[in-house]
Amino acid sequence: MNIKPIRNERDYDAALAAIDLLMGAEPNTPEGDDLEVLVTLVEAYEVARWPVEAPDPVSAIEHVMEARGLRQKDLASVIGSQPHASEVLSRRRPLTLSMIRALSAEWNLPADLLVREYDLAAAR
Repeated sequence: MNIKPIRNERDYDAALAAIDLLMGAEPNTPEGDDLEVLVTLVEAYEVARWPVEAPDPVSAIEHVMEARGLRQKDLASVIGSQPHASEVLSRRRPLTLSMIRALSAEWNLPADLLVREYDLAAAR
């Protein structure tokens, strides 16, 4: 098989077709090696072509809450109060350093995700 870099959509489609043909190849065989290299090339192309941005801090908190079946009161117990939890989730209050530290420690959320800048709701 002639494996080459993926530079455009035509190369990408050809690589996907080749992967389909090689699916099920045994590891540590020439076909298995070709499959592994093609998958690596496709993954690199997809990351470069369609990057996925990390969610903003509030979206990340909401996702974790939904995934873990947590409620606003659970957030309140970590960051200090029910009003603070409500204001954070409605984007009326930014996360403070102490809130970020607590969420990172209690919910095992990466602090670097929580310190990212994000838009607050416009004041009324």
